[in-house]
Amino acid sequence: QVQLVESGGGLVQAGGSLRLSCAASRRTGSTSIMGWFRQGPGKEREFVAATTWSGGIAYYADSVKGRFTLSIDIVRNTVYLQMNSLRPEDTAVYYCAAARSAQPMGNINAYGNWGQGTQVTVSS
Repeated sequence: QVQLVESGGGLVQAGGSLRLSCAASRRTGSTSIMGWFRQGPGKEREFVAATTWSGGIAYYADSVKGRFTLSIDIVRNTVYLQMNSLRPEDTAVYYCAAARSAQPMGNINAYGNWGQGTQVTVSS
């Protein structure tokens, strides 16, 4: 089982930025797709963004396009989610997840490895 550890969450004012990190214990075929999901208070878990370790493909939810950006550090087995222009509605627990394959990449059921989550709170 691949371990995923998120970090970087916190409290920020609206319009601010945060960078989340997801460190994978190793890269295998079961972690070909790396995704970020979030679950706000009283809401279902939803897709945020996903990419591959090659970094050649990135897919974003419409709600974060133009504000959030994924990046990869192959040496550190780490995926980053840069979040800019944060809004109160971005408040949620953010989870990193890995899948062998996902079609579409936002298909939550395809992800079998999950991190413990990191809290992001955006104040108005």
